[in-house]
Amino acid sequence: MILTVSGRTDSYIQFITVLLLFLFVLFITYRVTKWTAGYQKNQHANDNMEILETIRLSGNKYVQIIRIGRKYLAVAVCKDTVTMLTEIPEQDLAFPNSDGSGRGSFRDILERIQSKKFLEKEDGQDE
Repeated sequence: MILTVSGRTDSYIQFITVLLLFLFVLFITYRVTKWTAGYQKNQHANDNMEILETIRLSGNKYVQIIRIGRKYLAVAVCKDTVTMLTEIPEQDLAFPNSDGSGRGSFRDILERIQSKKFLEKEDGQDE
C-alpha cells in the first residue's frame, strides 16, 4: 500500500516537473523569438526603400511594387534576375490604410472571417 501511494506521489511530482520545464522552455522560446524579431526589424529599418505589394505569378516569379525614395517602381523578380518593368505615378496607386501597407489589424481580419462564417451558417439554416 505504501508503494502505491509513494508511486502515485512520484508520478504527480514528475508530471508537475515536466510541465514546469515545458513552460520554461516555451517562455524562453517566446523571449528569443521576440528578441530576434526586434533585432531583424532594426536591421531592416529603412526610410528610403520599401516593398509595398507582391503578387506571385508562378513558383519562383513575382511582380512587386516597391518604393525607392519618392519613386514607385514595378519590378519582376525571378529566380536569378530582377527586372524593372515600369515607373508608376503615385496618384495611380491605391493605399487602403494610412500606413500604405494595405493590411488591416489582426482583429479586423479575424472579425471579417468570423462574420462571413456566421453569415454562411445563417444562410444554411434558412433553407
